[in-house]
Amino acid sequence: MFSNPERNVEEAGLSDGNIVADLGAGSGFYSLAAAKAVAPTGKVYAVDVQRDLLDRLKKEAQRQHIRNIDVIAGDLEKLGGSKIRDVSVDACIASNILFMLEDKKTFFLEAKRILKQKGKFMLIEWSGSFGQIGPHPGHVVYKDDAMKLAHETGFAFDREFTAGAHHYGMIFRKQ
Repeated sequence: MFSNPERNVEEAGLSDGNIVADLGAGSGFYSLAAAKAVAPTGKVYAVDVQRDLLDRLKKEAQRQHIRNIDVIAGDLEKLGGSKIRDVSVDACIASNILFMLEDKKTFFLEAKRILKQKGKFMLIEWSGSFGQIGPHPGHVVYKDDAMKLAHETGFAFDREFTAGAHHYGMIFRKQ
């Protein structure tokens, strides 16, 4: 792992009772870190298109006695694809997913749809292609491009943070 989910989640300033969506949860490292940060009364929705990864996340959460994660099989390239209610989450986390998506704009719009007013959108993404690690050079979503997408879809830049040696991290707010 090239970034530290626990440390990065701290950057979002999550607290007990927050509702969080981990969009493109994958192996669930961010879901698990966020679940601990919002416990005991908060909740994390772990959304991914890959059901096998969600099954693994469910088992790992059980192993760690974490009970505040709901896994959702969803398509984040469709509006409504997360299956989360409109304006219902305090924060969205998106880590290492943009480079895999074809419809990045709809992904941002889906995050906006589910976020409460002034909700936080934490984006962690590869800062480049590094030989055998990271995405293919043609799939890298550079910081300026992510910033432009966020702005075009109604997010305001809040701040940048160090997300790891090969990643950038930014927090946006729903306007």
